[in-house]
Amino acid sequence: MEGPLARLDERVSRSLVDLVPRPVSELGADLGNMTVALPVLACAMAYAVWRGRRAQALFAGVTMAAVPLLVIPLKEWTARPGPLEPWAAGYYPSGHTATAMVAYVGAALLVSRRLLPLAALLTALTGAGLILRGYHWPLDVLASLALCVPLLRWPVIAERYGRPSRS
Repeated sequence: MEGPLARLDERVSRSLVDLVPRPVSELGADLGNMTVALPVLACAMAYAVWRGRRAQALFAGVTMAAVPLLVIPLKEWTARPGPLEPWAAGYYPSGHTATAMVAYVGAALLVSRRLLPLAALLTALTGAGLILRGYHWPLDVLASLALCVPLLRWPVIAERYGRPSRS
């Protein structure tokens, strides 16, 4: 990527990488791993099914399945190199950020909306960890957040279509 926005993104990234100790930023970045985020969502889905909210659990699972279908083609199309690996491509948008946002916000929506601040915090920690560790440019993270907002409209759809019909 070229242009003033990309140059600003790179300058901001250079000023932030390794601002905190690497084990701290690594911990934040790891919150977006599938092995961490998916079990959280799976437990919330199981809880929702147990509570009789099968449609909501199904929509949450479909939303998570949509993340790679949305993110991977964009990574291929943009082919943006990473901050630490300029020879590698496919960093924009951040799949880890998208995974974290959909998993944690989805879990909060399934269990209790009072958990939304915690979900937002976990998503923010993921994005910050990815940037501070140097795995992603700041715009990679922001793009993922913007992409996932429409995906997280599933509770509205589940509410509309998940009700039993009145006959």
